[in-house]
Amino acid sequence: MPPPPHSATLAFFFLILYPLFATSAAAAAQRCSSQPETFRSPCPPFTSSPSFPFSSSPGCGHPSFQVKCSTPHSIISINDLSFSLVHFDPNSSTLTLSPHPLNATATTGNCSLPHFASIPSRSINLSGSAFRVSDASCSRLSLLRPCSPPTLSNCSHCPWECKLIKNPVQLLHGCGSPSTEHPILEQGCQPDVLGFLENFLIGFGFEVEWDEAQDTYFSSCKACEAKNGVCGFNSSDPKKQFICFRHSQSRYFPPWLYQGSPKRLGILCLIFALTCFLLVAAVILRSRRLKPSAIEEDPNTLFLHRHRSASLLPPVFTYEELESSTNRFDPKRKIGDGGFGSVYLGQLYDGRIVAIKYLHKHHRQAAAGRAFSTKSFCNEILILSSIDHPNLVKLHGYCSDPRGLLLVYDYVPNGTLADHLHGPKSLHRKGSLTWQVRLEIALQTAMAMEYLHFSVVPPIVHRDITSSNIFVERDMRIKVGDFGLSRLLVFSDTASSNSSSSGCVWTGPQGTPGYLDPDYHRSFRLTEKSDVYSLGVVLLELITGSKAVDQSRDKREMALADLVVSKIHTGLLHQVLDPVLALDAEAMAGVHAVAELAFRCVAADKDDRPDAKEVVEDLKGIRSRTRGVIRDSNSNAGDDVAKA
Repeated sequence: MPPPPHSATLAFFFLILYPLFATSAAAAAQRCSSQPETFRSPCPPFTSSPSFPFSSSPGCGHPSFQVKCSTPHSIISINDLSFSLVHFDPNSSTLTLSPHPLNATATTGNCSLPHFASIPSRSINLSGSAFRVSDASCSRLSLLRPCSPPTLSNCSHCPWECKLIKNPVQLLHGCGSPSTEHPILEQGCQPDVLGFLENFLIGFGFEVEWDEAQDTYFSSCKACEAKNGVCGFNSSDPKKQFICFRHSQSRYFPPWLYQGSPKRLGILCLIFALTCFLLVAAVILRSRRLKPSAIEEDPNTLFLHRHRSASLLPPVFTYEELESSTNRFDPKRKIGDGGFGSVYLGQLYDGRIVAIKYLHKHHRQAAAGRAFSTKSFCNEILILSSIDHPNLVKLHGYCSDPRGLLLVYDYVPNGTLADHLHGPKSLHRKGSLTWQVRLEIALQTAMAMEYLHFSVVPPIVHRDITSSNIFVERDMRIKVGDFGLSRLLVFSDTASSNSSSSGCVWTGPQGTPGYLDPDYHRSFRLTEKSDVYSLGVVLLELITGSKAVDQSRDKREMALADLVVSKIHTGLLHQVLDPVLALDAEAMAGVHAVAELAFRCVAADKDDRPDAKEVVEDLKGIRSRTRGVIRDSNSNAGDDVAKA
């Protein structure tokens, strides 16, 4: 009997779609696969489906690394305790965790001490699991202490809270004395230890490590993968025995599919093809409906897509979403002013707390109306989407709308360095700016600048490193922000008129008075050394506590760089030092060393200034010598007490 007229069409669908259909059937039958799982829901901090040893599917991956995907943080369980997975570095065996609020229990009885939901009701004990608390986290809590001997009258009703106030390191079981192998910024005393621990757990979290060499599961998995298998375990077994799943050829060809007449196979393939077509059509129609023509035609969006792939740009928010997150840009939520607009505190739909910069349509600093703000807006998106450093502010997304241009950043809750040095509460805040803290702030700022100059291709010149653009975390770490004026140092044959062979870009000077490189201002030649000058002024602010520009000073000393340089030349540096530092005799050697470094950074000739790498090396050396002086001083003080 001759084949039916549509047999050729059916054969075509069979040859083209059958491998896809068979592979899909095998993937459905085999839950664990060596390929990433289809990503159906967000699973932060993973940017794709969690990979080995992590897994969000029961029985797959390592039994100690089972993850429950959720937003804003996924959940991992260790010793019957739930933790939010804050950060995961795929290049190291470390996790950053934060206790899940479900772990805490409400305080009962007559306890009058405050209770915080994120502080567990008992010590965090990882004994017997695959993890241990890192030395860095132990050291950070070991250095924490109350500012004065606590008066605790209710310890019979609040024993756990009292223990934490007296010895905060008890929060992490197994932590001992500070580790000298992981030197960190000393926290100093805290008037509210419980409040600090709450902020520490929520905002920063604690690090845990695991050792693959001590876990036979990892070696078994390597042997399994060498045989083209997939690692998993028996989830119904209390001991979670390791299982190596093997691909079976028969699974790719289910018998029900090819048994029977060829017509049945052709019909199944045709139905499958039609279903795929309808799904693709539905997705296309939905995307067109959700993407209004205003966005497609938005000049800023078109400009950004011409200069960078859409997949490399941060997420796009709608104006309504950001308006709702700030309660319609409520003035009560205004937390400051950025380069060309106001900054508001916002809460996104997924619970994230962010800072939202609203670029005004007609800002007083905009030389050409909105055009200059638009340039700054696009420039900041392109710059921040290409960099990643712990001391640089992260851009979470943006919105380009006729009603306004908005940028969504990390929220850094402790103000700016300028607030701590010169703000209304600076006298109170300077108490937390010990010399060790100031030195660490200087080093972290220099490390961020070194990253921009030497680790990014092409290099980036920030052009506006000021104390107002250095944001301070609760633990006194910093993040440099406001990249609206930043420039890429791009040198090309086609742009020879705009650049020179000496490693500079010819451009109109822009920046903040007092921090602007005078050589750049005179010559219009922008290099990395212009940032070094600005950093030098920040160093001078840290050692003097004075503003970069103060009109109340003499005209020749209105700029801080001019004032301090003249004092150094005449040997009168002590006259301009911050009185807070002048009381710390042990810190004076470090203060004078930083003053000498700042003197070199603000040299009139660019060639006389150090580069960012040299600045980082010098500051690290000063920090090491300062710690050595403090250790020797403490040792001598102990000897004196012993003799007495």
